[in-house]
Amino acid sequence: MTQPATQKLQRLDGTPVRVLVVDDEANLTELLSMALRYEGWEVRAAGTGTAAVKAARDFQPDAVVLDMMLPDFDGMEVLRRMRADDANVPVLFLTAKDAVEDRVAGLTAGGDDYVTKPFSLEEVVARLRALMRRTAVVADESSSVLVVGDLTMDEDSHEVTRAGMEINLTATEFELLRYLMRNPKRVLSKAQILDRVWNYDFGGQANVVELYISYLRKKIDAGRAPMIHTMRGVGYVLKPAE
Repeated sequence: MTQPATQKLQRLDGTPVRVLVVDDEANLTELLSMALRYEGWEVRAAGTGTAAVKAARDFQPDAVVLDMMLPDFDGMEVLRRMRADDANVPVLFLTAKDAVEDRVAGLTAGGDDYVTKPFSLEEVVARLRALMRRTAVVADESSSVLVVGDLTMDEDSHEVTRAGMEINLTATEFELLRYLMRNPKRVLSKAQILDRVWNYDFGGQANVVELYISYLRKKIDAGRAPMIHTMRGVGYVLKPAE
C-alpha cells in the first residue's frame, strides 16, 4: 500500500501526529483508526467518555474525533474535561445527521468543527488536517517553518517573528528557541536543553540555561502574553499564549 500523495503531517519534533478517536461503535472506530493510520498518524481509540478523558491525559493527542453520544456521558462533558487538561487540543465532533441542536451546542461549548453521520473517511481526514494546521502544533514534513501560536521561525532563513513583528536572535538564542518550538507544550529539563543546544554537559553550570532563557524571554515575551514558562524543579516549556 502506497502512501497518499498529500503532504504528510508530523509533530514539530518529527514524531507522528497523534489522534484520539472516541466512539462507542466499534466498527466505526476501527474504520476511522485504519484511515488515520494510513496517513501515517498514531491513533488511540476509546469507547466511553471516561476512557476518552483518561486516554487524552496519557496519549496527549494533537486532535480528537469525538462522538456526541456516548454510553456514560455526552461529548460536551468529555470536551469540558479534556480542555481542563489541555485548553488547545482541537476537537472534531461526530453528530447525527438530523441533530442540529447537537452541532450548535458542540460548537458553542468549544468544539472546533463537526461532521455528520454518515460521513466519508476522506472528509474526516481533511477536516482533521485543517484543524491541526490551524492550531499550529504540526507541520508539513517538507516545511522549514515552525509555528507555535503567533510565534514563527523559518529554519532556512533564520527569520523569527511574533505577531508579525521581527525578532533578532543570536545564534545560540536561535538554537534554544528552535529546540523549544520543536517540542511545544513539552517540559524540557535543563539537562536536555544543555545536551541538545550546547552538545555537552556544563556540569554544575546549568545556570547558562537560565541565562539564555532570560535572554529569550526579553525578546519573545516582553510586553506580550508569555509563551516561555518555568516549571519549578523540572524545566521549561513553550506553549501558545492564552
